[in-house]
Amino acid sequence: MAATPTKPTNWAGNVEFAARTLHRPATTDRLREIVASSHRVRVLGSGHSFNRIADTTGDLITLDDLPRTIEADRASGTVRVAGAVRFGELCPVLRRHGLALPNLPSTPHFTLAGAYATGTHGSGHTGGTLAAAVRSVELVTADGSQVTVSRGDAGFEGAVVSLGALGAVTALTLDACPAFEVEQYVYEGLPWAVLTERPEEVFGAAYSVSVFTDWAGPARVWAKCRTGDPLPGLARTGARPADGPRHPIEGMPTENATEQQGVPGPWDERLPHFRSGFVPSAGDELQSEYFVPAGRAGEAFAALRELGPLLAPVLQVSEIRTVAADPHWLSPAHGRDSVALHFTWTSDAAAVAPVLLRVEEALAPFDARPHWGKLSSTEAEALSASYARWEDFRALLDRFDPAGAFRNALIDRYFPRDR
Repeated sequence: MAATPTKPTNWAGNVEFAARTLHRPATTDRLREIVASSHRVRVLGSGHSFNRIADTTGDLITLDDLPRTIEADRASGTVRVAGAVRFGELCPVLRRHGLALPNLPSTPHFTLAGAYATGTHGSGHTGGTLAAAVRSVELVTADGSQVTVSRGDAGFEGAVVSLGALGAVTALTLDACPAFEVEQYVYEGLPWAVLTERPEEVFGAAYSVSVFTDWAGPARVWAKCRTGDPLPGLARTGARPADGPRHPIEGMPTENATEQQGVPGPWDERLPHFRSGFVPSAGDELQSEYFVPAGRAGEAFAALRELGPLLAPVLQVSEIRTVAADPHWLSPAHGRDSVALHFTWTSDAAAVAPVLLRVEEALAPFDARPHWGKLSSTEAEALSASYARWEDFRALLDRFDPAGAFRNALIDRYFPRDR
């Protein structure tokens, strides 16, 4: 298929990609040709990143026209899936095979390759980032070679959350688990004293727990239980069950949100907050997110609550989730159980920017790590000190892409070549 001459934007519309050409290869051979002939190249997923992680001044590639492979194997408990497949496409196929993924992001609209490469996550104190489920990664590297890196191989922990810098991810093999059902309950009026002083009780109340807040009034809790597990014990916290369906952002259509009020349903129709086929979140928004050590959650909550009046004019909602430690070198949860603090801002970038700086200042004492696909001004020096395997990833990057074809301004900002 011919290259597309127009410049695409990301999902939020705050980034117009600088690429000279957008390619849509229909075969892996054609993908290899494009990559091998490109001086600068990046791969675009669903466009749900809010910064320029997918940008390039050279060739931008979408893999949407490649075969949408999904090969589920119930006997081995695995699935091999094309990198451009969305979670909303994969999950129904897994369900038909009696399989599930143990965790999902808040919306099923993301491509798998993009979600894993940026350290995206779901919620649950026993579940790591989505990357924890990856068994192998298949890549087309800068010289057009096809490479597979599997769990146990040298460098595997650097090849999953890779920021798209090692090559074009054509397929992944994932660990799956037996399918299960989930019941979702929403609670309102959670007192701040409980959230700050007893966060383990709140986030340990169910299989997956999200807290939504504006950092001023009481918080709301989305608790997702596997059917057959004990119901959330949140009544003793002072929170009360919602009297009807809710959307995480007040005033948005509740039909966009997954079913609540304890109605059992398939794992993939309850673990996300938003339904496939509907607009996720608010749509008109910007996003940031920071991971802090779980043991310092209460302190971080208190620091952000002090900023409530500053946040209010530009904040639509914040979501707080828990993420277990994982081994992936650039995972924001690398080596430590974490609490993820997510901010859905208004789309006014100029108004958000100074507030974002204040948030980062407030979270700096807690060694906050930003989500790789969202807005942040955190400097490389601070991040490199936070990640124990930072230099190992730099070496892996140089090994996979010595000429720097998959580099862009964001990669160069954090991993400059001339040190």
